Amino acid sequence: MKIGVIVPQGWTGEYDGWEPARAWARTVAVAQQAERLGFESAWLFDHFHTVPRPTDELTFEAFTSLSALAAVTRRIRLGHVVVCNGYRNPGLVAKMISTMDVIAGGRMELGIGAGWKRDEWRAYGYGFPETRERLAMLRDGLEVIHAMLAPGRTAHATHEGPHASVRDAINLPKGLQEPRIPIMVGGNGPNVTWRLAARYADELNLDGLSPEELREALPTIRERCEEIDRDPGSLRISVHAWWGTDAWRDPGPARQALLRAYADLGVSRVMGLLQASADGDEPLEALAADAAAAGMALAS
Repeated sequence: MKIGVIVPQGWTGEYDGWEPARAWARTVAVAQQAERLGFESAWLFDHFHTVPRPTDELTFEAFTSLSALAAVTRRIRLGHVVVCNGYRNPGLVAKMISTMDVIAGGRMELGIGAGWKRDEWRAYGYGFPETRERLAMLRDGLEVIHAMLAPGRTAHATHEGPHASVRDAINLPKGLQEPRIPIMVGGNGPNVTWRLAARYADELNLDGLSPEELREALPTIRERCEEIDRDPGSLRISVHAWWGTDAWRDPGPARQALLRAYADLGVSRVMGLLQASADGDEPLEALAADAAAAGMALAS
């Protein structure tokens, strides 16, 4: 099992009262420290306002930030956990992630989901469709992204959908990775989201599920693959560990046991934010030590 780090960007209040230049310098420093320590990946949330309530605190936007981090790192993989499909035209998302993959030398991951943060949707003029419509939008968005990133020499993409369309859209470059940039669908919905992941994704990212909850979910995830004659083993499973849970936040035996439990269930990777990493290097050093104690190999 691999382990990733969600880099501080202000969304959970970790930069409350900071000056923007100092905060950005710390974001860069944490990403570079994660790379030095051997973590597999570094991630950002796709949010505009703080959680749980929008407050006047800085929050760095994810696409621009990841582009900058791509230029100041060399090995670590980079991605969103996860893009809100409703915030951007999906054809544009495919174009941006393709360009970013070239900037990063083939290290980008495209995590994407339906979105949920009502205050952001409304504040930025997106309205806030019902869950059913947001999931239908995600399906259309994934169709567009699949067409835009499709392997092979063909660079023209066409998809006509009720929520998103492209018509002979040229996407060059497509990125550097073969056969294409990996797609990770994020969400805990067994009826729609997991079916979308089975059809379109390389990886399903589960949000905050404990090992016990994951154990109960795995048979349904396998069923979603089998419904479309997909080998369940071809859909990787990852977990976003919530920053506020003691087992993730606090170093020591409990966190080591948590990581071992996920690994025993076949999880491909775990990623999470340590809010305290905004204030010093020790939290990531302790996480690296716990990962090693749990039997996880960090990059040298």
